[in-house]
Amino acid sequence: PALSDAQARALLEAPDVSTGRGLRDRAMLAVLLYHGLRASELCALRVGDFAERRGFRSFMVQGKGGKIRYIPAHPKAVAAVDAYLETCDHRAELSAPLFVSSRRASASGPKGMTRARIRELIARHAGVAHLHPAMSRPHALRATAATNALEHGADIALVQDWLGHANPATTRLYDKRGQKPEESPSYRVSY
Repeated sequence: PALSDAQARALLEAPDVSTGRGLRDRAMLAVLLYHGLRASELCALRVGDFAERRGFRSFMVQGKGGKIRYIPAHPKAVAAVDAYLETCDHRAELSAPLFVSSRRASASGPKGMTRARIRELIARHAGVAHLHPAMSRPHALRATAATNALEHGADIALVQDWLGHANPATTRLYDKRGQKPEESPSYRVSY
């Protein structure tokens, strides 16, 4: 399932940004919702993966099979990540995880987020935003990004590359443009 625009906004507003954790959580949610990353891809991001490329702030994402893709960062995600990094001690460590766990760091440095921890955080903020539990999974945020991009005119081939899909049929699963209830043939029937 994909979130509606209002639900996505509510989820983005759920973290308490008066705290470092809240800034981190909002930044993570923004990266997921504006870029359609998998939870594993979010976990793998390093500080140095969020950099300027060809005049645009971008994420260097390592996807399935080790494939690298460069995703231009949405301005709202840039603002959220920048606000989070301003509060971080590790912001100058390019090889450090971009999103660090608030749990104790190891002797080797800051500890990155795990997929399980990301699922927990999404579920907590989804509860604050009063979303159905089915909407609180990381993949629901990926589906939301893909569906929203397609509904707002993105080319399906570009969305395929953006999501890192090898098969176009996988991307088409997110294409709900023909499934809007208000456009149903039911409303075309006339007796």
